[in-house]
Amino acid sequence: LEKKFSGRTVIFLTWRRILPKPKKNQRTKQKQLRPRSRTLTAVHDAMLEDLVYPAEIIGKRIRMKLDGTRLIKVHLDKTQQTNIEHKVDTFTGVYNKLTGKHVAFEFLATD
Repeated sequence: LEKKFSGRTVIFLTWRRILPKPKKNQRTKQKQLRPRSRTLTAVHDAMLEDLVYPAEIIGKRIRMKLDGTRLIKVHLDKTQQTNIEHKVDTFTGVYNKLTGKHVAFEFLATD
């Protein structure tokens, strides 16, 4: 599709549902527990996996700055660097727009 749209970056993301966190003083009891795959963190992690699809995420680090902002550093596999490197800025913007989280991508060699 990128060839068809004259060099623009094309991204496919799956639609996932985030269920709210159960409250302590809820009047009606829920019949089932909320699955781990429907939590906010799990959905955001899966979204990040989908975003960088041909590459594999090796590791993640969360950096807390002095002003309280968080920066997620995502380490990607070095073998896919030539395919992904020109799309990294697009990935950062899309993830920030969808989740509100700031992310930075780095390429590391696997041992």
